[in-house]
Amino acid sequence: MANNNPSIKALNAKDHTTGSIIRSIFAMGLPSMIGFGLGNIYDLIDMYWMSRLGPEPVAAITILSPFLWVIHSANHIVGVGSVAIISRRYGEKKYEETELAICETLVLKWLAAISIGFIGYLLAPYIMTLLGAKGEVIDMGITYGRIIFIGLGFNFATYSIFTAMRGVANPNIAMTIMLSLSGLNMILDPFMIFGWWIFPEMGLAGAAWASNISYAVAFTSGLVIFLTGNANVPVRPGTFFKIRWATMMKIIKIGAPSALGQISFSLARTIIMPMIALFGTGVVAAYGVTTRISSLGIMLLVGIGLGLSALIGHNMGANKKERARHTANQALLLSVGIMIAIGIITFIFAEFFMRLFFDDPEIIGYGVVLMRILALGMPFLGIHLTIENVYGGVGQNIPPMIMNMIHAWVLEIPAVYACVNIFKLGPEAVWWSIVAASVVAATAFYIYFRRGDWLKVKV
Repeated sequence: MANNNPSIKALNAKDHTTGSIIRSIFAMGLPSMIGFGLGNIYDLIDMYWMSRLGPEPVAAITILSPFLWVIHSANHIVGVGSVAIISRRYGEKKYEETELAICETLVLKWLAAISIGFIGYLLAPYIMTLLGAKGEVIDMGITYGRIIFIGLGFNFATYSIFTAMRGVANPNIAMTIMLSLSGLNMILDPFMIFGWWIFPEMGLAGAAWASNISYAVAFTSGLVIFLTGNANVPVRPGTFFKIRWATMMKIIKIGAPSALGQISFSLARTIIMPMIALFGTGVVAAYGVTTRISSLGIMLLVGIGLGLSALIGHNMGANKKERARHTANQALLLSVGIMIAIGIITFIFAEFFMRLFFDDPEIIGYGVVLMRILALGMPFLGIHLTIENVYGGVGQNIPPMIMNMIHAWVLEIPAVYACVNIFKLGPEAVWWSIVAASVVAATAFYIYFRRGDWLKVKV
C-alpha cells in the first residue's frame, strides 16, 4: 500500500488533534483569515480604482459578478472534495497518500479551469446582455470577463495550493502566499489601469491582466515550495505520473454536491441581477460596492472556515469525533462574534465607506441603506458559512447543497421577484427580502446540524 512506503515523511508534522481547541482553530484559521481579509481589501481597492473611471466600469463588474460566481462555484467540485481527502489522510499520518491527493487535486483543477474557461470565454457576450447590461457596460464586461477566463487555470490551481497547505498544517505558508498575491495585485492595478510608468493605459482590461499575473506568480511560488520540500508534506515531481483516476473521481464525488449547491446559489443571484438592474445604473453601482465592503466580513469568516474544514478533517482522521464536535461548536461561537462586530462597524460607518467611492448623493444613499440592512443579517450568514465548512471537512456535502438550493430558489428568488414584479416595491424591499431569506436558511441549517449526523461520515 502507498501509505506504508517509508520514502516520504512529514517534515514537521503538526498535530492539532490535541491541546486547546480554540488555539487550534486560531492556528489553522487565523492565517487564512488574514490572507482572505487582505484579499478582500484588494477587491475594495480594485473597485476604488474602477470607480475613478466612472460608474460604468463598476456596473460592468457588478453585473458580470454573478456569472463569475457560477464559474468559481464549479471550482468547489474539486476544492471541497480535496479538503476532506487531504486533511483526513494527513490526520491518519498517511503522508504518501496525502502527497498523491495534492497532485491529483492540482491536475483536476487545471482540467476543470481549461474547460470551464473556454465555455466562459464564448458565453461572455450573451451573459452580459442576459444580465441586463446596456451600452458600453456590455463591452466592458466582455473585455474584463474574457481576460479573466484566459487565466482561470492559475486562479483555480492557486486556491488548491492554499487548500493543500492548510490540509498539511502549513496555514502560515498559505497566508504568506495569499498576502503576496494581494500585494502584487494592489501594486499592478493602478499601473495597468491608468498606464503609469512603462505600462500602457488599459482601463478595465488592466485590472483583469493584473489579476492574472498575480495568480500566476502565486501558483508558481506555492508549487515550488511543495516541490523543494519546504511544506510539511513535500511533493515529488514523479508523483504527478502516479495519479489515480479512482481517487480523483472520489474527490469529484465528495465535492460535487457542494459545487451544485454553490452553482445553484450563484445562478439564483444571476437571475436576481436583472431585477436589480431595473432600478438603474446608480443602484447597480451602489450594490456592487456595498457587497464588496460587506464581503470583508465574509472573507474573514471564509478564512477561518477553511482552516476549520482542515481541522475537522484532522480530528476525524484521528478518530476523535467528540473533539471534532467541540471544535465545530466553538468555531460557531467565534464566527457569530466576528460577524456581529463586522455588522456593527458597517452599520455605523456605512456613509463614510460609500463616500470613499462615490460623490453622487443618490448613489451614496442607495448604498447606505443597503449596507445597513445587510449588516443585520451578518450573524446568520456566519452561522450558515461555518456549518457549511464543518460539513466540507468531513466530506458530507449533500446537506449544504440542499440548504443552498432552498435558500436560493425557495426563499430568495420568489421574494425578490414578488417585490420587484408583483408589488412594484423599491430596492429597499429587495434588500430586506435577501436578509430574511438568509435568516430563515441559517436557522434551519443550524437545527439540522445539531443532529450530529456529520460525525458518522467516512471517506
